[in-house]
Amino acid sequence: MQPIVLEPNMPETFYRGAGRIRRFRGAGADASGRPEDWMASTTSRFGHGTDGMTRLGDGSLLADAIASDPVAWLGPEHVASHGADPALLVKLLDAGQRLPVHVHPDRGFAAGHLASRYGKTEAWIVLEAAPGAAVHLGFRRDVGSDELAGWVRGQDVQSLLDTTNRVPVAAGDSILCPAGTPHAIDDGVLVAELQEPTDLSILLEWRDFPVGPEDATLGLALDEALGCVDRRALSAERLDELRGRRLDHAAGSLLPAAADPFFVAERVDSQVNPGLPAAYGLLIVTGGTGVLSTEAGTQAQVRRGSTVLIPHSAGTCTLSGDLQAIRCLPPA
Repeated sequence: MQPIVLEPNMPETFYRGAGRIRRFRGAGADASGRPEDWMASTTSRFGHGTDGMTRLGDGSLLADAIASDPVAWLGPEHVASHGADPALLVKLLDAGQRLPVHVHPDRGFAAGHLASRYGKTEAWIVLEAAPGAAVHLGFRRDVGSDELAGWVRGQDVQSLLDTTNRVPVAAGDSILCPAGTPHAIDDGVLVAELQEPTDLSILLEWRDFPVGPEDATLGLALDEALGCVDRRALSAERLDELRGRRLDHAAGSLLPAAADPFFVAERVDSQVNPGLPAAYGLLIVTGGTGVLSTEAGTQAQVRRGSTVLIPHSAGTCTLSGDLQAIRCLPPA
């Protein structure tokens, strides 16, 4: 198996993009302004069949290809731990408007209420950010269950936002968002997002979006859905712990150690660490142009905006030229 340079995969969603994915990806990206590119996705949109899942050049689903030969795609150690499941979803996310305040359930809640083995811990690596842009992460103080329910039922968006931690971001920042943490992303931000492979979002805010309360809670009663929200204060010290290394760091892991049970993001540079050991993963080229070569001698020309799916059986790959990239990997 050889690396696959992926085409954009941009399912519909309920908020606006601003064309940043098209500009980042270059020719071939969807011109509709959709805000998400689901890369190497074996995950479907919640309640939408196969929508969101990656199709290969012959039209077949990546998920089916992996299921037909999981060891070749994922490697024996991964299959021993996770079966034929990559255990990872990576997206490009272009916030063309502020995303609503929302939350993703953790694995325990997802298993008990949504019949899912995964929750949705995620991490953001900021590729672009407008001046003054921020993310909103966790509550600044403890919030009572009745207080939260009142804000959500009444769509008191200002109280929700005023009670979150506003965290300014710039291109190159990386932040872990644990499942259960209420959050939002400001307009003007493009991120590479690593996450558990689900589409499980509970909206605390829907007032100014084309979503109604019946669609905001994944089919759960509101009080039941709000049970997944971590209402405890997220301290300044804890916020610091959720910050990873900057993308302009020379090389190595970008995310805090707390991300390791969920996914791994590494910064690679063709002039510093050109060799990529054999592993299933996704390469997002963030700068430069060059060549990705395999042990078998095959080569792919890549540049800023290229996204490359690398099967385990491709073996060790090598980057040459002047390339900077993020290597996204499943949990070890």
